[in-house]
Amino acid sequence: MKTFGVSRQAMVAALFGAAAVGTLVVVPKVINPEAGAQPIAIEAPRGAPLTFADLIERVEPAVVSVNVVSEREVGQLADVEQFFEQFRGMPGFDEFLQKRQQEQEDQQGDEPETEEARSLGSGFIISQEGYVVTNNHVVENATKIEVVLKDGRTIGAELVGTDKQTDLAVLKLEETGTYPYVRFGDSHNMRKGDWVVALGNPFGLGGTATAGILSADGREIGPESPYTDFLQIDASINRGNSGGPTFDLNGNVVGVNTAIFSPTGGSVGIGFAIPAELASEVTQAIIKDGRVSRGWLGVSIQDLTEDMAEAQGMKEHDGAIIADVTSDSPAEKGGLERGDIILAVNGQKVTDATSTTRLVGRLIANTANKFDIVRGGKKQTINVTVGERPDDPNARVVPVSSKAKPGEDAPEESAMDSLGVTFVPLDEELRMRLGLGTDEPGLVVAEVTKHGVMDEAGLQAGMVILEANNEPVTSVESFQKAIDAAKAADRTKVLIAVRIGQITNYRTIDIGKKD
Repeated sequence: MKTFGVSRQAMVAALFGAAAVGTLVVVPKVINPEAGAQPIAIEAPRGAPLTFADLIERVEPAVVSVNVVSEREVGQLADVEQFFEQFRGMPGFDEFLQKRQQEQEDQQGDEPETEEARSLGSGFIISQEGYVVTNNHVVENATKIEVVLKDGRTIGAELVGTDKQTDLAVLKLEETGTYPYVRFGDSHNMRKGDWVVALGNPFGLGGTATAGILSADGREIGPESPYTDFLQIDASINRGNSGGPTFDLNGNVVGVNTAIFSPTGGSVGIGFAIPAELASEVTQAIIKDGRVSRGWLGVSIQDLTEDMAEAQGMKEHDGAIIADVTSDSPAEKGGLERGDIILAVNGQKVTDATSTTRLVGRLIANTANKFDIVRGGKKQTINVTVGERPDDPNARVVPVSSKAKPGEDAPEESAMDSLGVTFVPLDEELRMRLGLGTDEPGLVVAEVTKHGVMDEAGLQAGMVILEANNEPVTSVESFQKAIDAAKAADRTKVLIAVRIGQITNYRTIDIGKKD
């Protein structure tokens, strides 16, 4: 079970700590006793079961414990790896850890010593042939996987495939037979406050059921899960519940338990589950192909901020702006351009860069899809055939400097006092270092006045301005023209495309309110 905010000492304390028991209170109808007043009716909750026993008895045969054997490195640091995790991100710690690991590797040679490690998780059977769903992190690096059924049988399992992006994995029971199984439901039919029941193998205590409610949906819990809007539940889940199912009252799987938020290492009522519709889609792809093929555009995108929308004359700021288009990518071939604002994909509206990434990632590779965009203030629809996402879609960032080399003549500078900035022209050598196209225009920031307009927008020496309000910046005069046009349109912001190293991003500059 992935845990947020856990220390080893606190986890041990949680294992032996006391548990609190809550009580369900049903409030009867109350009538206002004041004469002539309208009655205030508070009715007992509808659908609240007197017992979950029938539900659990029906679905429990399909819920399994997953026992995993893996190999781990043995060493001074490897033995306390879990303990060190709580210090990740502290200034200087990662460098310290890397240095210690390198020293250890130098002492041990090329082949570090390993030892057998065992871990536990949960899962559930989704077909009578014996396909089992669990979490990727449960079976990662496994050398042997065994599944324990409710009747006590232990059966070997083969790893069919995994998807690290959604933390899902599919196993296949090695014994032929007809197995009890459960079906995926639809979490979209769930409302906040609906009952849920979680089953699994917490702390190795197989066959454990807990109940609670859907606390929230659409949760984001970290950049390592870019394609998942998690369900938040308060049914008690702990280490070992990973990969287990969360059911609705009809016995449908509405989520796959995958993480908890906890300052103690134990359940504090904040658990996260992968929504059923996403889990179903991913597991079917794994069963069919052994892997998940995601759609890929080949763009880098940003959230469309309120200031960016104002600079483009847009009333709403839902959407994502394309900051860069990869050469020879599906986006370039389909006609998408830097500065395009994506509003919807196949009719489904996007709210920000994250929702856009998730929508594109769920598209089937090599299929044509409609992108509703704004370009130059005008709406249009473009058909793009998405490709298959490569293993490493991100380009490497290479910092650059606009300073001339020793012995070279310094380029002619041009100042814009109203913005507090001095520019030099963009030459061909710098274009190559920035990864820009031949003859692509731009102005290199040479100097920024403190507390000026450009300084407040975060501009620094060495950055390059490529566009202003979707128009190429070929000179100081063209930049000033874009500013004048924005003022004439009674706008207070100008949208600029800024090149930093080999990455482009968008930001706005405040040109002041029109008198």
